[in-house]
Amino acid sequence: MKADFYLIQKERFREEPLRLVCELAKRAFANSLPTLVLVRDRAQAEELDDLLWSFEPDAFIPHQIAGEDMDEEEADVLIAPPDADAPMRPLVINLRDAAVEGGFERVLEVVPADPAARDPLRERWRQYKARGFELKKHDM
Repeated sequence: MKADFYLIQKERFREEPLRLVCELAKRAFANSLPTLVLVRDRAQAEELDDLLWSFEPDAFIPHQIAGEDMDEEEADVLIAPPDADAPMRPLVINLRDAAVEGGFERVLEVVPADPAARDPLRERWRQYKARGFELKKHDM
């Protein structure tokens, strides 16, 4: 299993961190990887849902919020707030405060630009390492 940590550094991602999540989802979709995005709450789910529709005029990424009245299997990107019972997928983008558990192949962790907010991610790095994950860091 793999864990990739994306450190927000570019100004466009500092101003709108969910734009990085859209970029990661776009790459996953282009590579035909079913993706689960674990968001912090319903408000963040709705914000990401809106941004996936508008972040690039020519990009279309089939997505939905888990628990809505559509077939979740059809959405290439499934956005899951904590109260949703969403199936695990091969690729997980994690925006929550805890390391991801369960059956997946790769997890992408988005690391905030604020150095003070990075300590929990350092702990997560250690947790994934202890679990035998292959770890990588990417400056974005």
